[in-house]
Amino acid sequence: MSGRYLTTHDIARLLMVSPGSVRLWSEKGWLPAQTTPGGHRRFLRRDVERFARERGLHLSDALPRELRVLIVDDEAPLVGFLAELLRNCGQPVAVETASDGFEAGQKIHAFQPHVVLLDLMMPGLDGFRACQRIKRDPATHHIRVVAMTGYYSEDNLRGSLDAGADAVLAKPFERESLLAALRLDIGWPLPVRSTAAEGP
Repeated sequence: MSGRYLTTHDIARLLMVSPGSVRLWSEKGWLPAQTTPGGHRRFLRRDVERFARERGLHLSDALPRELRVLIVDDEAPLVGFLAELLRNCGQPVAVETASDGFEAGQKIHAFQPHVVLLDLMMPGLDGFRACQRIKRDPATHHIRVVAMTGYYSEDNLRGSLDAGADAVLAKPFERESLLAALRLDIGWPLPVRSTAAEGP
């Protein structure tokens, strides 16, 4: 079994409990966790499976098999580059693209991405407001928004974070920076399956 990491919200979905319960289990030392430099907890699949078995908890198969990424940008060469990079990054990633606000809105609801790579400045689309709409809508607030800008400044950084962006990338950015922003540097968590046939 691989050692992919799960987030607090991943485990909450798997065990059908609140994220607060997962944090409490971790704080009490019942569920081992590692902490990222940003202070976020990450859990190993095997530790979660062991915890569930010991307490007779049912593990749902709620985690997706692939990370769904929606790229929203009107620069066709960049979009093509990013899509190709993500599809060949060695992780299970599904990619959709949108070149304007209308198409982005449609695909957010049809494709249901886990992450939106959002250009802040596009014709007919205010990236800051688009981010706010995503984060304020109960149906989409869970989507991770990674803002992209070719005009990186303290104002744009602050404005993006204030709008709810989870990360901001300055164009051009390195492959490693993109994978880290998408959390693909630690491995996208595949579904946790609690079966007797799997080894420790």
